[in-house]
Amino acid sequence: MVDQDSRFDLTGRTALITGSSQGIGFVLARGLAQAGASVVLNGREEKKLTVAAEGLRAEGARVATAAFDVTDEAAIAREAGRIEADFAPIDILINNAGIHRRAPLAEMTAAHWREVIDTNLTGAFLVARAIAPGMIARGAGKIINTCSVMSEVSRPTIANYSAAKGGLKMLTRAMAVEWARHGLQCNGLGPGYMVTELNRSLVGNAEFNAWVCKRTPAGRWGQPEELVGAAVFLASRASDFVNGQILYVDGGLLAAL
Repeated sequence: MVDQDSRFDLTGRTALITGSSQGIGFVLARGLAQAGASVVLNGREEKKLTVAAEGLRAEGARVATAAFDVTDEAAIAREAGRIEADFAPIDILINNAGIHRRAPLAEMTAAHWREVIDTNLTGAFLVARAIAPGMIARGAGKIINTCSVMSEVSRPTIANYSAAKGGLKMLTRAMAVEWARHGLQCNGLGPGYMVTELNRSLVGNAEFNAWVCKRTPAGRWGQPEELVGAAVFLASRASDFVNGQILYVDGGLLAAL
């Protein structure tokens, strides 16, 4: 009989989390490390990655870093090869890197449109394309794309972000359709409104804060740590027959009118 707790044990697995020097990515990396995984932190700034890695090592985690921009194909290929050769094969990929460039749609520049699409959507494609062949060769792998409630709904000034996250939902399903037969599970994690470094100004805006708390049935913002259980589930053997799904952690927001 299989010990149920062992289904969530990530011991012996290695996870690459993009955009993980801070915010949700760092919290997910810590959560996977606490579940037993070795983790590879990614970001564009070496200094921030070093600080983040040292923090996790102090907690007993096995950590490596990989500095690259998720829109840079050559850098992705180089670093993916280095990680697998020098640290460990990548069993789990969390495509988490993302940016915001807010503006009313009629005033949004083409540059800001492309920047968000390139990072939030195309970046996930490029990194997965580099990592998936190794998983396919080994007959197993977990890909988790950080989607959003904005994969389903939108609001003013974030058309580029909503388009990217909606596309990421469908990219997740396309990955599952093509790679499930090779032993990969490709799913999405969909945060609701979370308190992070990047949106502290929104949390501090009394009007917006009141709107979020009223709009969310739970009556509050979420904390990034509340995403960890879902991420560990999607990264573990417990989700071996879950594919092409988006698991929303949103305090009930998408269930309510």
